[in-house]
Amino acid sequence: MEMTKVPEAGFEIIGLNIAGLQRRLTLENLLFPLKVVSSFLASLKIIKSFKPDVVVGFGGYASSPITLAAARKKVPVVLQEQNSYAGLANKSVARKASKICVAYEGMDKFFPAEKIVLTGNPVRSNIKNLKQKHNDGLAHFDLDPKRKTILVVGGSLGARTINESVIQNLNQIKDSPYQVIWQCGSFYYKDMKSRMAGNSATNIHLVEFIREMDMAYAAADIIISRAGALTISELCIVGKPVVFVPSPNVAEDHQTKNAQALVSQGAGELVPDNMSVEKLIDTAFAVLKDDNRAREMAERIASLGKPHATEDITEQVVSLIK
Repeated sequence: MEMTKVPEAGFEIIGLNIAGLQRRLTLENLLFPLKVVSSFLASLKIIKSFKPDVVVGFGGYASSPITLAAARKKVPVVLQEQNSYAGLANKSVARKASKICVAYEGMDKFFPAEKIVLTGNPVRSNIKNLKQKHNDGLAHFDLDPKRKTILVVGGSLGARTINESVIQNLNQIKDSPYQVIWQCGSFYYKDMKSRMAGNSATNIHLVEFIREMDMAYAAADIIISRAGALTISELCIVGKPVVFVPSPNVAEDHQTKNAQALVSQGAGELVPDNMSVEKLIDTAFAVLKDDNRAREMAERIASLGKPHATEDITEQVVSLIK
């Protein structure tokens, strides 16, 4: 994706011949050592020609070769770890980094404590201060201001289990006093639209993709979502009750660990992916029925927000420029 999006934003990008390490025996894994070596050598050339003052790594597998090359060339390295459970890329470079910006407490079990700075994760600016946008959000989606609103999101492509949880509980939702904004994702939209055909659930607003997420967040009284690191950081800023359905298809089960970090503090509910169809809608309804519980969850998740993460990370980077 970045090989298209970065040039569109007006910046140069150089690709590396690297791929993620699979958790099973594959041809890609057999080629992995060769790709690491070739990417590291290419990174050394990039460092030599570009002459950076600081190199910043955000934890993807492509960041390891370039941050290791920077450390070899004595260029300061800043790491940013988005998750509550550190990934291999950042752990492999941690001892050579000058600063490590993290989004969760307790990350000294992965990184040298003296290098850690708690900054949070960067989020889009238009999701801050949403309270005054609530009525605008309802109007934007043509919603009933007398009903509480459930926002269901599973990413731009969609989340199969979350979609199935809605589609298999249509009658329960239709007969409820609530209304739903349901972003099913581009991959599932035609199928979900077809399966909804003939159902008279006028309180379910199915959409393929939501561009105006600030309006959706503002309208919502509760949010159903996956538990990616950046998504969680946004939801902490939004400050609404959340039911997390962690994706089981991510490395080292990061999303479950991310969600558990919030649930342990009363800042959300967690429904395992394999129990979603049976329990997800009931869990969301239970929160909406209990105003005190919903208010407490909202306050606790909001208390974990880091609205100045972008500035704080930038400050750490700039401080290392000689």
